[in-house]
Amino acid sequence: MYLRLFYLMLAFAGIVFAIQACNSSGSQSIEAQIPDTISYNFHVRPILSDKCFICHGPDANKREAGLRLDIAEEAYKALKEKPSGHALVPFKPKASEVFLRISATDSALIMPPKSSNLKLTSREISVIEKWIKQGAKYERHWAFNPPRTPGIPKVENEDWVRNEIDYFILQKQEQNGVKPNPEADKERLLKRLSLDLTGLPPSIELMDKFLTDGSNNAYGKVVESLLQSQAYGEKMALHWMDVSRYADSHGYQDDNYRSQWPWRDWVIHAFNKNMPYDQFITWQLAGDLMPNATKEQLLATGFNRNHKITEEGGVIDEEYRVEYVTDRTNAFGKALLGVTLECAHCHDHKYDPFSQKEYYQVFAFFNNVKEVGLESTVGGPQTYAKKPLMEISNEDVKKILTFVNKQDTSKLIVSVMGDRDTLRKTFILNRGVYDDHGTEVEAGTPKSILPFGSQNVKNRLGLSKWLFDKRNPLTSRVFVNQVWQEFFGRGIVKTSGDFGMQGELPSHPELLDWLAVDFMNHGWNIKRLVKQIVSSATYRQSAVISADKLKTDPENLLLARAPRYRIPAESVRDVVLASSGLLVKTIGGPSVKPYQPAGLWEAATSGRGILTNYKQDHEGSLYRRGIYTFIKRTVPPPTMSIFDASNRDQCEVKRLNTNTPLQALVMLNDPTVLEASRVLAARLLLENSAVQTKLVKAFRLIVCRNPNEKEIKVLNSYYADQLKVFQQKSQIEKVLAVGEYPIPEKINKRNLAAMMQVMTTIYNLEETITKT
Repeated sequence: MYLRLFYLMLAFAGIVFAIQACNSSGSQSIEAQIPDTISYNFHVRPILSDKCFICHGPDANKREAGLRLDIAEEAYKALKEKPSGHALVPFKPKASEVFLRISATDSALIMPPKSSNLKLTSREISVIEKWIKQGAKYERHWAFNPPRTPGIPKVENEDWVRNEIDYFILQKQEQNGVKPNPEADKERLLKRLSLDLTGLPPSIELMDKFLTDGSNNAYGKVVESLLQSQAYGEKMALHWMDVSRYADSHGYQDDNYRSQWPWRDWVIHAFNKNMPYDQFITWQLAGDLMPNATKEQLLATGFNRNHKITEEGGVIDEEYRVEYVTDRTNAFGKALLGVTLECAHCHDHKYDPFSQKEYYQVFAFFNNVKEVGLESTVGGPQTYAKKPLMEISNEDVKKILTFVNKQDTSKLIVSVMGDRDTLRKTFILNRGVYDDHGTEVEAGTPKSILPFGSQNVKNRLGLSKWLFDKRNPLTSRVFVNQVWQEFFGRGIVKTSGDFGMQGELPSHPELLDWLAVDFMNHGWNIKRLVKQIVSSATYRQSAVISADKLKTDPENLLLARAPRYRIPAESVRDVVLASSGLLVKTIGGPSVKPYQPAGLWEAATSGRGILTNYKQDHEGSLYRRGIYTFIKRTVPPPTMSIFDASNRDQCEVKRLNTNTPLQALVMLNDPTVLEASRVLAARLLLENSAVQTKLVKAFRLIVCRNPNEKEIKVLNSYYADQLKVFQQKSQIEKVLAVGEYPIPEKINKRNLAAMMQVMTTIYNLEETITKT
């Protein structure tokens, strides 16, 4: 059956990129009234960027008439083609050529020219006119100004507010004449909360307890309980696996095995113990440089060794060593600063104020690692980790690294960070070419963000201190935004990996700054931040969408309803396993290989190494959480890929979210889903209860709410129909022959096959794998 799915996957492969998720609609955003005070960053620059910069922006090769509008001094000076005129004359729109040309009616004068197919709206023209009247003041890019704590806004409907977040959200809703949704019902709210905090559906016991708890703090008690669950660390770590580009193979053509999973165990442990974010990152960036560094601190630095590593003979050693340093530099910029630093690898950044020299100054922090481009070619266990490395002994696991789930006595090694005794020189690489050395540079940081400062040591530990300097405008904003994204589907800044000039503006800039400052002032406490978000009235709203709200705010920028979107790929697996009772809840340990179509690895291999053939695991290893699924970079798990999981080639701070026919095919044909359906059906049939009671329980386990009268009637009818369908033994055996979990001996197989089809149907409900 899974082979059939594999061929269907190939047939439909071209569809994946053609169909986008409903919540990535390109609909126009809400147009608010023209503000009293016009901001260049938030009101004017977006207009100029969309309509003017293509000819009058930073790209010198496309610039027309020598006019540049993205820099104040260029925009104010006399025009090249009309020395008596100026593009912008502060306070005088009618003396400013920009205003005269965008408001012209003569087709020979109007800007943008008709040939460009661009046109300013009357509102956009009015905004620019008002900006000029107010002095045409340019501003430093908003993200490079340190966040300041804004005052809590005043709102009319204070009864709705539960914490500070809600004031900022409600203020904008009221400004736009929109009212928030009422609170979601208890069942849907609990499912949402449980999926967001643990990645697992709530148990029936938890549902019953919450539904019958009439106290004012019933919701708060559930929040606290879920935050203390060990599954919380697994759910939070999932996003960090994408950020850190964690995988179980080296990548490139040979793509052999690597034993980096103890680092993943550490990440889960760090989230569960609520390690402060500044410590969490400092250990990963520079744990090896800490005074009297412990083995745990050293293990944490595996973050910067998760990049791809080649084992192919014949490669140029220095080329690949530079490639590894480049990866670490780019990941640092995207993950921790939220900027496209990599754009300055070959030349000065075209849009953001980062020079190529500054790129290689950051590069220098990661350029002194005791590593080579090619350490060894594909072979035995000695290649599982690359130097510098650390060995984890059984004694370490007993006394120091107690969170590492080491299951046997075999040698366990992990790639970590470790610098050379002598400083390796760093040069600007002309055009980014590894051996074309330009000017020598020392370690440093972009001045537009925050000068490095003479008090900081020029190593990775000093870089971390710079990163967590409260004057750094990006660190807290970027992480807070990523956390917000995990709960609402999109960040306050939608482009969570790009806070630069070409990134999107924050939908609620004051809220972003308030959260960022509050996060810093409360010890970079991650659980506290998470609790603030899920405790807000904003989060607790119903996801029901009215036709009016869909029309006025299709992308839900105002958050006048809870977002509705499909849960992550790993959580789809987790929901299926947990609801059926198959889930093995063991924390940590080596990655596992569940069911997979035959021949995938064999069709994409160099023929060397232990990952040439896919050797499926058995017994309990088949039923581990999605975060533990083995990721081979060249052939990532197909089911995960179909549900938009990262292939972990590089740092990724936000996944795509598509909705394709392949996803429906997976839910209908995947052996894990079918096996879970069979196992759950058997467990229900073995209970001494009526059929309707069994169906209600199944619905609650899978969908996490009680079915209504119509739903239970349909399921009852479908079960009766399936009993009629399954008359022949061969037909029954064929349906039940899926998965390795044993079928109970004393069970009516006809009833089992019929009930299994009902379970599969419930698993295939959209609501099952959707957060509402």
